[in-house]
Amino acid sequence: MKIIIRTFFKFVRMILGPVMLLKEKLTRPQGMVRAQAAQQDVDLQCKSLALYQYTTCPFCIKVRHEIHRLSLDIRRIDAQPVGPDRHALATEGGQAKVPCLKITDATGHSHWLYDSEKIVGYLRQRFAGA
Repeated sequence: MKIIIRTFFKFVRMILGPVMLLKEKLTRPQGMVRAQAAQQDVDLQCKSLALYQYTTCPFCIKVRHEIHRLSLDIRRIDAQPVGPDRHALATEGGQAKVPCLKITDATGHSHWLYDSEKIVGYLRQRFAGA
């Protein structure tokens, strides 16, 4: 029974995944335009951020839309396949849940922010006025 359920959901993901990615491309918001110096400052600040995500996760798509709207160059890490990235998310972040924004401060200490609403709020607060 377990194998039937897994097969069903793999089939659903196989059908819906490309549709979701197409919708993401077609509904991508216009990026924010900043002065060159301001954009370089924002890009420098984004070096301390990393988004752990799944490609077809609707909540991850929501965060990626906001990243594009704010013209942010945030590193994206696919945490779906089992491997070192997923392991880091689970062990360092505390949960194997996406989306998750890893925020590293100047001292090298990392803070892990879960939940798409909180991530979008953080990005807007930090970068919308930049």
